[in-house]
Amino acid sequence: MQNHPSAARCWLRYLLLAALLALLFAVNLCSGSVRLSPSQVLGLLLGQEQNPTAWRILWEIRLPRCLAAVVLGGALSVSGFLLQTFFANPIAGPYILGISSGAKLTVALAMIFSLGQGMVLGSMGLIAAAFLGAMLSMGFILLIAGKVHRMSLLIICGVMIGYICSAVTDFVVTFADDSNIVNLHNWSMGSFSGTSWRDIRTIALTVFPGLLCTFLLSKPMGAYQLGEAYAQNLGVNIRLFRIALILLSSVLSACVTAFAGPISFVGIAVPHLMKSLFRTAKPLWILPACFLGGGVFCLFCDGIARTVFSPTELSISTVTAVFGAPVVIWMMLRREKRRREGM
Repeated sequence: MQNHPSAARCWLRYLLLAALLALLFAVNLCSGSVRLSPSQVLGLLLGQEQNPTAWRILWEIRLPRCLAAVVLGGALSVSGFLLQTFFANPIAGPYILGISSGAKLTVALAMIFSLGQGMVLGSMGLIAAAFLGAMLSMGFILLIAGKVHRMSLLIICGVMIGYICSAVTDFVVTFADDSNIVNLHNWSMGSFSGTSWRDIRTIALTVFPGLLCTFLLSKPMGAYQLGEAYAQNLGVNIRLFRIALILLSSVLSACVTAFAGPISFVGIAVPHLMKSLFRTAKPLWILPACFLGGGVFCLFCDGIARTVFSPTELSISTVTAVFGAPVVIWMMLRREKRRREGM
């Protein structure tokens, strides 16, 4: 894999991802149980067409949903890349390590408790609850990492944590008062539906500062990829750097879980696809690529979830698993092949 790709080739790939993102965004705005033509969508956005029903569908439902898919998909992909850098393993990801499931559990408990008290948990409350769950799961994973020296065992432990958290979440959701908790079951399965403009504002205020901080860490991240000793020789404070990676990854994955529920395989598959596309693992190039690629992947999967069996909607995790799991299997087979060739 090339470590120093030409800038021109990388910018060309960025343009390709941006064009694909724009195309999928437009397709998702037009498609659904009520189909809108591209000219109708453009006319509604420019104020040249007066159709109150179509305007509500476009402005209040589809547009915020598409924006959520782009931003949250990008955040989840970047979170996966940070975890892969931290653990130095391409299989590490928020879903596999149980971090998303831990966030899902605490959000479900917080929602059930607040609604049981006659209160509605706000957007920042959801993010705080998800962040707490993500940090608890991450803390447990780090505790296990100190005892286990094989990454395969750590991954298995993460999967088991995810199963336990998901089982407890399903239990509390099943016995929750359905009259008080609207769409909690759909949220627990993973969905971008129901996103409002207020949610989009909160998502933007959480994700974009996190992405900026992540990008500012791209240089020490590149040094860390070459080994701890190399990074220390360049003046990187390894302890603070690791804490920053944990916090940023947890914030990004917590925001995704708070608003869309657990979404599988995006945090693993997309970073690997971007590394293969750009033929480099340099954070300076891969971080923006992961954000664009995550947006493309989630828009594509969300479009399928909404339209294939319309008006019935599939869980977004069901679709991301269908397309993401084969990528992970292919990645593991390639890695094993390279290991055998190197022996």
